[in-house]
Amino acid sequence: MLRQIKLVLPKLRYQSFRGQQHTWRLRSTSASERALQYQVGQKIHGFTVKEVVAVPDLFLTAVKLTHDQTGAQYLHAARDDSNNLFSVLFRTTPMDSTGVPHILEHTVLCGSKKYPCRDPFFKMLNRSLSTFMNAFTASDYTMYPFSTQNGKDFQNLLSVYLDAVFFPCLREQDFWQEGWRLENDKPTDLSSPLVFKGVVFNEMKGAFSDNESLYAQHLQNKLFPDHTYSVVSGGDPLVIPDLTWEQLKQFHATHYHPSNARFFTYGDLPLETHLKQIEEDALSKFERIDPNTEVPNQPHWVTPREDHVTCGPDALAPDPSKQNTLCVSYLLGDITDTFEGFTLNLLSSLMISGPNSPFYKALIEPQIGTAFSSVVGTKEASFSVGLQGMAEEDTERVKQIISQTIDDIIKDGFEEERIEALLHRIEIQMKHQSTNFGLSLASYIASLWNHNGDPVELLQISSYVAKFRQSIKENPNFLQDKVKHYFKENTHRLTLSMSPDETYVQKQAKAEEEKLQKKIQALSDTDRKEIYEKGLELLAVQSKTQDASCLPALKVSDIEPNIPITALQMGTAGGVPVQLCEQPTNGLVYFRAMCSLNTLPEDLKRYVPLFCSVITKMGCGPLDYRQQAQQMELRTGGMSVSTQVIPDANELNTFEQGILLFSSCLEQNLSHMFHLWSDIFNSPRLEDKERLAVLVMMSAQELANGIAYSGHLYAMTRAGRDLTPAGHLQEMLAGMEQVRVMKRVAEMSDLSSVMRYLSRIKKHLLNPENMRCAINATPQAMSDATTRLETFMKDVDKTRKRHKLVRPDVVKVSFVQNFQPCQMKTFFQLPFPVNFVSESIRTVPFCHQDYSSLCILARMMTAKFLHGEIREKGGAYGGGAKMGGGLFSFYSYRDPNSVQTLSAFHKGVEWAKSGKFTQQDIDEAKLSVFSAVDSPTAPSDKGVARFVSGLTDEMKQNHRERLFAVNHQDLVSVAERYLGAGQSMYGMAILGPENNVIKKDPSWIIQSS
Repeated sequence: MLRQIKLVLPKLRYQSFRGQQHTWRLRSTSASERALQYQVGQKIHGFTVKEVVAVPDLFLTAVKLTHDQTGAQYLHAARDDSNNLFSVLFRTTPMDSTGVPHILEHTVLCGSKKYPCRDPFFKMLNRSLSTFMNAFTASDYTMYPFSTQNGKDFQNLLSVYLDAVFFPCLREQDFWQEGWRLENDKPTDLSSPLVFKGVVFNEMKGAFSDNESLYAQHLQNKLFPDHTYSVVSGGDPLVIPDLTWEQLKQFHATHYHPSNARFFTYGDLPLETHLKQIEEDALSKFERIDPNTEVPNQPHWVTPREDHVTCGPDALAPDPSKQNTLCVSYLLGDITDTFEGFTLNLLSSLMISGPNSPFYKALIEPQIGTAFSSVVGTKEASFSVGLQGMAEEDTERVKQIISQTIDDIIKDGFEEERIEALLHRIEIQMKHQSTNFGLSLASYIASLWNHNGDPVELLQISSYVAKFRQSIKENPNFLQDKVKHYFKENTHRLTLSMSPDETYVQKQAKAEEEKLQKKIQALSDTDRKEIYEKGLELLAVQSKTQDASCLPALKVSDIEPNIPITALQMGTAGGVPVQLCEQPTNGLVYFRAMCSLNTLPEDLKRYVPLFCSVITKMGCGPLDYRQQAQQMELRTGGMSVSTQVIPDANELNTFEQGILLFSSCLEQNLSHMFHLWSDIFNSPRLEDKERLAVLVMMSAQELANGIAYSGHLYAMTRAGRDLTPAGHLQEMLAGMEQVRVMKRVAEMSDLSSVMRYLSRIKKHLLNPENMRCAINATPQAMSDATTRLETFMKDVDKTRKRHKLVRPDVVKVSFVQNFQPCQMKTFFQLPFPVNFVSESIRTVPFCHQDYSSLCILARMMTAKFLHGEIREKGGAYGGGAKMGGGLFSFYSYRDPNSVQTLSAFHKGVEWAKSGKFTQQDIDEAKLSVFSAVDSPTAPSDKGVARFVSGLTDEMKQNHRERLFAVNHQDLVSVAERYLGAGQSMYGMAILGPENNVIKKDPSWIIQSS
C-alpha cells in the first residue's frame, strides 16, 4: 500500500548472463563488448552515434544515437540477454479529458497500411513467441514495447509495431469500437434504447470505480492545474463522448511523428539490423518537424492550497466509519536533475518506508488510518504522504501530525543504520537477475527521457551512491536540509481530502444518463437510423472472419522440440529434504521452504493468510518488530511467507496445501539470514496486540482495494470453489471468502482470540517435520549455504521437540476420497459500474493426455471467438479462457455485460464443438501457448516448478510433446467431452453492480457486500 515519488528506483531485475543457456561465462565477444566498438560521430543507416558508455553496474553498454533526417532519439542497451526488447515512446500531452491518447493507443493497434487486417496486435499474440507485448498510456507519454527471444520474431514484431504507430488505418469503425459510440443496446433491434459503448469507455468506468485510482487522479489534476496534468489522459467517462474521430486523427498527426519519438532497444541482437529496419520501414518516409509537445514547469504557488473530493463508499472497508483519505502533496524539482532525483528517492524511502520510518510511526501505528494514501509522478517530482481509512474527525489531527513529523525529521535526522539498510537494498536490486530486465529498464528511463533528461546518466547508480555518501560525509545535515527546503519551506503544497458520499454512484450514473440524453435529444430520425445502420455495419465487421495472411508469423517448426534440462541435487539437512540448484546468481543466495498445512485443524485455515502476512513483521527473538525490519533490510533482500494450494499433477482430488517461505541475501550474509529465520521459528513475538491491530487493518484495506483491479481473478476463484478440493481451499485462502474473513477480523475490538489462533498455527506450520527446502546459489557458495541450512535446522529442531509435534505419519499431499463436486452460481453485488464474470468447468490434471488439448483449445477460443464476442462486440476491456489446476475457466474483465457474457462463453463452446477452425488457427494457438511455456526463467527461479509443484523436467517434456501433437480432432473431442452442457460440473461467479436478471433467477446465490 505504500507508494513513493515517481522517481523511486524501481526493483530493476538484472540478467547478467544469457537466461536460456547454461553458459556461466560471458562469451569472448559479448554484446556489450561489441557495442563499445562504436565511435561517436559514426553514421549507421541514417543515424549518427552521439555517445557510447559502458555501464558496468548493469553489465551493459549504452549507445545513444540521433536520426539525421527526423531528429528521432535512439538508445540501445547492448547486453548478453537473449530476451531482446524494443519500445517506441511518444510524448503525448492532451489538453482535455476525452482520453484521446488512450483511445489512440488502442486504435493504432487495430490495423495499419501494410497490415490492414482488423486487430493485428491481438493477432500477433498468436503468431509469435513474444515474451511480452503491450502498450501503455501514461500522463504524458504513450509507450509501445515488445520482447522476444527469437531473432526472426523480433523482426516480425518490429515490422508490425512500426507500421501500427506510424501508418495506422485509424478507421472510424475502430474508433467506435475502442473509444466510444452511441449504439442500440441490442444492435439488431432498432427499438432498443441507445446507450454508450466502447472498450476504453468501459475500461475507465472500471478504473474510476477504484477509490485509490480516483484519488490519485484528483491529486495529480489539482497539484498540477495549469497544463496537461490537469486533465485525465486515460479519459473521464463523462468526457470521453465529447471526442470526435477527426480530433483523434489530428492528435495522431501531431504527436506520433519520429521527431517526437524515442526508440529503445535492448539485448544481444545486433544494433545495425534494428537501425536498418527502422530507417527503411518508417523513418525514411518522414521529414523533421517541431512537435511542440514540451511540458512547461508548473508555476509554483506562493501559498499552500486545500481541496476536497468525494467518492463512492467502500462496501468492503475494514471499518465503515473510517473511509476518509487525506494527503499532503509537495511539488519538488524537475526530474531531469538525476542526482537530485536519486537523493529524493532515498529521502522518500527514509521518510515513509517500513516501520522504522518517521511517518509510519506517526501515522500508521496510532491506528488513525489503515495505509498510506496514493501519490503521483510527472515531469516534476512530487512527494505525497497521508492516510486512507481514517475518520473524518481526525482530519485536522493528521495535518498537524504531518507538519510535526517534518519538524522532527529536520531536528533529529535519520539513523545511519537506516541509510545503510537502504543502500544495501539498492545493491541487492542491482545484483538480482530476472527475465524482464529490458522492460524494467525501458519503464525506468521513460519519464526522464520523455522530458529530455539523459537516460544514460540515470543508469550510473554506483556513482550516485558514492556521491550520496560523500554528500552526507561533507554535510551531516545534508538530508535534513533537503527536508527543510522541499517540505518545510515549500509553498507549493496541496492538502487534499476525500470522503465517501452514499449517493456518489447514483450521481455518477445520473450524470452519465444526462450526458446520454443530451446526445440523444440532438439526434434527428435520420441520425437515429444512421446510428442503427452503423451499429449493424460494425457488428457485421466484428462477426466476419478476418484474413490475417498479410501478417508475418513464425511456424510451429520454429519452436525448440526439447526443454533445457535443469541440473538439481537432492539431499537432506537435519533430516529435512533439500533441493540444491547451482546457478549464476551474481553473488546472491535464494532460500525457499515449503511447510505443510496437513496437520492444521480446519478451523484455523482461514487465518493462515493473516499468519503469512504478519509472521515476518511482529518481531522475533531479541528483536522487536522495528529492529527485525531493520535487520531484514540490512542483511537480506527480503523475507516473505505466502499460502500455497498446489493441485496434484495426476489426480484432481489430490492437492498439496502449505506455506512457502522465501528470502534472499548476499553470500556474506547467509548466517544472518538463517539466524533471522531461526528466531522467527523459535520465538516469534505474536503477543503484541497493538502491532497486530495495525497489520490487520493494513492487510484488510489492501484486500479491499485489490478487488477493482483483480475482480476477474476473484470471480474465477469463486467459480472454481466447489469443483475440486484445491479450489475450495483456494477460495478460502485467496478469494472473496478471505476478503470477508479479514473484514471481520478488522472489525474486532479485541484480537486476543486471533492471537491465540496465530500461535497455534505457528506450532503446526513452522515445524521441520512438515518441511522441505530449496537453495539456488553459485557453485562457490553452495557448500556454505548447505552448512548454514544444517545449522538452522538444528536450531529449530530443538523447538520441535519441546512442542512434541513429531508426526511420523505426516504425508505431503491431501487426498479427499469422497469429494463430490457441485454446481454453484454466486453473484457478488458490489458498487462497481462494470462486471467481472467467470465460469469454470472441472476437467483433467496436468499429466492427463487431454490437458494439452484443453490448453490449446483455451488459447484458440480466446483469440478466435471470445475476444471478438466479449471485447469487440461486448465492449469489455478483456476476456477469454484459461486452463489450469484441473479447471477450464472463462472470464471477462471490466465488462458492461454479465448474463450476455455467460451466453458468449456457451457460444464459444458450441463454436469449438462445431470444429469451424483451421489448421492455421491451431498453429497460432500453439505458438501462443509455447510463448508462455518457454518464457525465460531467472537463475533464482530455476528448479522452482520442481520444488513447489513437483513438475519434473520429464513431465514438462511429455506435456510439450503432447502440445506439438494436438490436432483438429483432439480439440473437437475435448470440447465435446469436457465443455458440453451436462458433460461436466461447472461453477459461475459474477462481481458487479445490481442485476435484476440475476436476482430473479433462483439458481443464483446473491451475496451483497
